Amino acid sequence: MMNKFAPLINCFLLVLLISCAGLQPQTITPPQQIIPPEQITPQEQITIPEQAALSQPDSTTIPPERVTPVPPDKHEPPLNIMGEGKTSAEKLTRFFENNSPWTDMVFVQMLMCIYIEESAIEGVNHDIAFVQMCLETGFLNYGGLVQPEWNNFCGLGAIGPEQPGLVFPDPRTGVRAHIQHLKAYGCEEPLNQELVDPRFRYVRRGSSPTIEGLAGTWAADRAYAVKLNNILKRLYDFSF
Repeated sequence: MMNKFAPLINCFLLVLLISCAGLQPQTITPPQQIIPPEQITPQEQITIPEQAALSQPDSTTIPPERVTPVPPDKHEPPLNIMGEGKTSAEKLTRFFENNSPWTDMVFVQMLMCIYIEESAIEGVNHDIAFVQMCLETGFLNYGGLVQPEWNNFCGLGAIGPEQPGLVFPDPRTGVRAHIQHLKAYGCEEPLNQELVDPRFRYVRRGSSPTIEGLAGTWAADRAYAVKLNNILKRLYDFSF
């Protein structure tokens, strides 16, 4: 009788041992489904490395060209007596004040406007006329033969104690004589206004188109043109 039930007893004991040991029956993973190549979409055909490559920027892409801002044109100091000045009356006045702050700036501002107007009428570069006035008068401080009340801004006729210089009735006439005398050196064109420069006839017309020829002619000083050019450079460095 016991031999008849022995296989059942052994099977029961085996199941009991497995339950007590906490063993779980093994889960069988179903085999991965294989998709035929003709059913794979284009998106599914891209592998992970290929996707990573697509996310990286193309090393052959040319970066946009870097635009460098262009600085404004730098004005060079002029040499030709005839031409158009670049400096405004305001900048001329500020430059003058920077070099001679104790001068009457109301008078200076008026004088700058007269120089620009008279120079434009005769086609003379007012920047050159201005710096020559600064050199000849020591920024209107004078101190030589010419006196401030004579309205002689360029040393016209100032040769020595017996001929200290010409006298003009007002600032505009004095500036006009200065511009006319510069034009006599700078070109052979006729004057556009009535002659007020008594020494105009002594100049060989057009003998000095540039300021370099004024050394030894307008003034006996051989470094005269160098001094004019130095003030011009200072003016342009200050203004532009």
